[in-house]
Amino acid sequence: MTDTGLGLDSLDDPAAALRAFGSARAVLFDFDGPVCDLFAGSTTAVAAERIKRTARRHWGPLDPAVEKCDDAHGVLRPLREMYERSAPATTALPLERAEAAVTALERRAVRTALPTPHLGTLVDLLLGRGKRLAVVSNNAEGPIREYLGSLGLSPVFAGVFGRAPHDARLMKPHPDCLHRALRQLDLPASDCLLVGDQLTDLEAARSAGTGFLGLTRHAGRALRMARGGADAVVSSYLSVLRTADALAVCD
Repeated sequence: MTDTGLGLDSLDDPAAALRAFGSARAVLFDFDGPVCDLFAGSTTAVAAERIKRTARRHWGPLDPAVEKCDDAHGVLRPLREMYERSAPATTALPLERAEAAVTALERRAVRTALPTPHLGTLVDLLLGRGKRLAVVSNNAEGPIREYLGSLGLSPVFAGVFGRAPHDARLMKPHPDCLHRALRQLDLPASDCLLVGDQLTDLEAARSAGTGFLGLTRHAGRALRMARGGADAVVSSYLSVLRTADALAVCD
């Protein structure tokens, strides 16, 4: 099977998405993407370079995986892995400052983050069908809660399970945040559906045993999600809502 001729439209399956939502007792949303556009297209390269400068000052030359990373979130994991190989001989201060810097970056970003189109309508649909909702994310919990509060959505989410501040190795694709959500919701993984826009979300869902709905406008990523076992892939919530409306008319 090749990618030739497979566009995004051919992979968009809102009917399958509705079935996935229907069979779930709880829907777990990734934050950046499924809930909002956190950085609205801007990069975090400047923050990543500041993080690396601090690490060089305390640790000297950095591992190639750290040095080549130009994303503030992406640098956290290899930075932690580098520290683990030299601990306890080296200071953890660069890790602490990196976590603080990324959290501060997120706190600024949520003030201008753009809601994912049609999120509110989808939330109303899910709540109307008795679904429980939670956020599971590689972003810090504080900024996520601030953003949900600004939209008046805090009361409808049963929990927010963000990045573990003490160990970046627990970020997705590690299923840690999903496991924490499942424990608080007191539901089996098979009763939950993760909505994510990255392949790391799919990997985390498969590790935790939850269902997975891919939300992406990238045809290549959508194809990899479909091939990787996603229950459904859609390019927007609108197609799901239109399908739900059409089915309601037919009923």
